[in-house]
Amino acid sequence: KFDDIRVTTHIQDPASQRLTWNKPPRSVLVIKKIRDASLLEPFKELCIFLTEVKNMVVYVEQKVLEDPAISGDENFGVITKKFCTFREDLDDISNRVDFIICLGGDGTLLYASSLFQESVPPVMAFHLGSLGFLTPLKFDTYQSQVTQIIEGNTAIVLRSRLKVRVFKENWDKKARVDENGIILTNGDMDSCRKLLQYQVLNEVVVDRGPSSYLSNVDLFLDGHLITTVQGDGVIVSTPTGSTAYAVAAGASMIHPNVPAIMITPICPHSLSFRPIVVPAGVELKIMLSRDARNTAWVSFDGRKRQEICHGDSITITTSCFPVPSICFRDPVNDWFESLAQCLHWNVRKKQNYLEEEF
Repeated sequence: KFDDIRVTTHIQDPASQRLTWNKPPRSVLVIKKIRDASLLEPFKELCIFLTEVKNMVVYVEQKVLEDPAISGDENFGVITKKFCTFREDLDDISNRVDFIICLGGDGTLLYASSLFQESVPPVMAFHLGSLGFLTPLKFDTYQSQVTQIIEGNTAIVLRSRLKVRVFKENWDKKARVDENGIILTNGDMDSCRKLLQYQVLNEVVVDRGPSSYLSNVDLFLDGHLITTVQGDGVIVSTPTGSTAYAVAAGASMIHPNVPAIMITPICPHSLSFRPIVVPAGVELKIMLSRDARNTAWVSFDGRKRQEICHGDSITITTSCFPVPSICFRDPVNDWFESLAQCLHWNVRKKQNYLEEEF
């Protein structure tokens, strides 16, 4: 009988998520924002500390070392000779790096995420950019914070990502297939489809692009058509992305520990179309409506922008490869601190004290 069934659940305290090492980390990837002169000295100082003091193997992107301000520094050249270098989309470093240090703004964390299509090493993000919502650590105490990470036992937040697959129905057979593409055939090259796959930390944005017409796309949930989006487009975001483009479009802000996917219309031509939150794990599918007047465009964390035509489709679900981000204090306090400092959440002038009347 149902009365005899007792259903219980265990809710994990976000503060209980801790980073521990099975063995001491030996390699670190340093991500530096390109063409930012203000980051040169912090970058050099950090790399000298990692190599000379901590004896770490440091990975740096090749284009970072091509900066004349770095390549022309003879004193720092002794350090750069010890670096391991890599090139985006060409070299696989997924199994070589123990943790990541980001120097810059929120974009550096998004870029670091894009480098790993499966498991992502823990990320330390130092606030050296303009906004810093995702970068809680301050660089002036970097030595003690890096030491603490190497020793382990620090708080982390697991930022979920979206697994996105784009099926291109009518691709050009003569065009070069990029490294992320997989060619699917049914035995005949004329019936080929191109499959592109992405791991997205913030959001997938489908919009009308340069067209003056409304975007007109169908939205499916686990295979069932739930609505047609008419407007400038739609944003499908993670909880981490809920405080990015989605919040500017009128969405709620969701803590990154909440397992969810948010769907936010962009300027919908309907007064009743409000942002909705669906459970993590469902599969969303976006296609051009049959009677759409124009194509649509899609981007992934603001990158890899491409056109979506009739017959193409985009499937989105929660990835099983989150981004473990190092906290300054703990996931809850860090998040509210970012809301207050970066977005000035609920900031207003206080009312004057009302004196008691006699």
